[in-house]
Amino acid sequence: MATASCALLEADDDSEIVSTSPGNAGPPIDAAHVPKKLWRHSSMDVCANLEAKNESKVLVLYTGGTIGMMRNENGALVPMANALERMIRKAIHLHDEKYATARFGAGNTHKAPLALPSLGPDAKRILYTIYEYEPLLDSSNMTMDDWINIAKDLRRSYELFDGFVILHGTDTLSYTASALSFMLENLGKTVIVTGSQIPIFEIRSDGRDNFLGALIVAGSYCIPEVCVFFNHKLYRGNRTVKRSNGSLDAFDSPNLPSLAHFGIDVHVEYRSVFRPVTIDRFRVHSILNRNVCLLRLFPSITIQTVRALLHPPIEGIVMQTYGSGNIPSNRLDLIDELRRATQKGVLIINTTQCCHGAVQAIYETGAALLEAGVIPGADMTPEAALTKLSYVLSKDEWDLDTKRQMMMTNLRGELTLPHTTLVKEMELIEALARSLHLSSSEEMDQLKDVLFPSLICSAVKTEDLSKLESLEKYGANLSASDSDGRTPLHVAAGEGRLSVVEFLLGRGASVHSRDRLGNTPLMSAVSGDHQEVISVLVQCGAHLTNGPHTIGEMLCSSAAKGNVKRLTSLMKAGADLNQPDVSNRTALHLAVHHKQDSCVTFLLKNKVLIDKKDDFGLTAADVARKFKHENILEMLTNR
Repeated sequence: MATASCALLEADDDSEIVSTSPGNAGPPIDAAHVPKKLWRHSSMDVCANLEAKNESKVLVLYTGGTIGMMRNENGALVPMANALERMIRKAIHLHDEKYATARFGAGNTHKAPLALPSLGPDAKRILYTIYEYEPLLDSSNMTMDDWINIAKDLRRSYELFDGFVILHGTDTLSYTASALSFMLENLGKTVIVTGSQIPIFEIRSDGRDNFLGALIVAGSYCIPEVCVFFNHKLYRGNRTVKRSNGSLDAFDSPNLPSLAHFGIDVHVEYRSVFRPVTIDRFRVHSILNRNVCLLRLFPSITIQTVRALLHPPIEGIVMQTYGSGNIPSNRLDLIDELRRATQKGVLIINTTQCCHGAVQAIYETGAALLEAGVIPGADMTPEAALTKLSYVLSKDEWDLDTKRQMMMTNLRGELTLPHTTLVKEMELIEALARSLHLSSSEEMDQLKDVLFPSLICSAVKTEDLSKLESLEKYGANLSASDSDGRTPLHVAAGEGRLSVVEFLLGRGASVHSRDRLGNTPLMSAVSGDHQEVISVLVQCGAHLTNGPHTIGEMLCSSAAKGNVKRLTSLMKAGADLNQPDVSNRTALHLAVHHKQDSCVTFLLKNKVLIDKKDDFGLTAADVARKFKHENILEMLTNR
């Protein structure tokens, strides 16, 4: 819904600016871009420093839109700055005040993270904090610069949270979701974009369910994609289109079924999840090329119209043609004009005007376009094709041929490629199904869900990559977790199976999955001191999720025991060797106290701070003097 008015309230005294746009990246792409500030009202520090209990942390970025609107004194719905979080704290279905008070203390609840009510005895408790942009924008006013700012703000907080929710107006929501899907490279965490047709705080509201569903998915499921959650369905973001401005079922994914559906139970199609398959860490590509446009063909379109759109500075066009990718067979002037443009380096993408289906060069005119250098766009939506084109054109490290190839490559699940292999059924499963008198596909799927995890775990422990490949062909989900929440990557990392770890990462296994105890595969590798595995996981973007004091206690315990290997493992995993425990003692304090010369040598070699004081005001040198460890005191003095 569009509105021209915006009621601004004073920011809270405790509010803090997190970032401003356009930042230090130079002038904006779009002159119509409105510079913004990003405010936080509750404490991110409290949320980020929580110990890794059975809790999940979600960051909500509120950009504007109908979902957060409220009624002003005249009864009109308007965006109100600095009001969303305060209102949510009063909503019992969105915030559990009793839990927050018990968790953070009665005097700290206004600055503490918001807490969703319990989702069940075995479910993670979802904690979330809201960052709010100023000014709030109707989505019709969103620009490429806003997409870039959102991506950068996600990057700043990426390691501090388990998932992300973006509250957005519905009009251009699919454009934003598509753009972010390309800009967020090697994404390993869940990002959900959602909005509503009716605000959260209205009596009749789809906003509540959309917001709750987005929080639940971001906080409970590891789906490393940019998704759209709307009307109880989770869609791949770059597959969505807005199909209605009056229905609560406003979004659709024409050529790909939903990734998840919320009914009485939550059903996730894990086999449909698109996962990164390179061993590389998360990064943001914060450059887009604005010199792109849409060209929708219509009967009797003039050559002058087409020619005008193909002139500089245009570098790429998404052309919407008839049916399966056709243009009039008697319009040779159009084909010649398109050929001249492609020869000059303009990328032209052929997409269909139909809601369903894909471009196929099966007719004469479709083949003629292909011969003229027009790139087939398969079944991409206009939103996905345009944002992908903007992304690809901004990649200066790619030459023109590479850019053409990338437009035909399935980068983020935005297009469907033809399948050349068939998924086979395992003879063992078929035999068991017959003996158990199972016949329906649902019963077969349930049997696979029971058997596959055990078969995968066995293959991981024996480092049998061929068996893992076979299981994957038979339909096994190599990222599925067992009853304790442990994934095959947890097992491989804990066993030190480097080849299996690399294989699983190449199949999209998530380094951010946490088991029932809150441990990631990285912590499993640290516990076994498998340092080659640690290095590969860190290269893929893994980071320690434990609270700082927990890491400090691990360091201190290792130093006290003289365990240089564990100190090395923690350091390789990203731990700060200066991190203190709850008594402000560092690993150096404990190494000196327990006369662990090898640990002292290791810590000094890695340039730890020697002047840090514990709660008793003692430095490591003071401890050495107290216990008369003369040789260690000499090491500290001569550093």
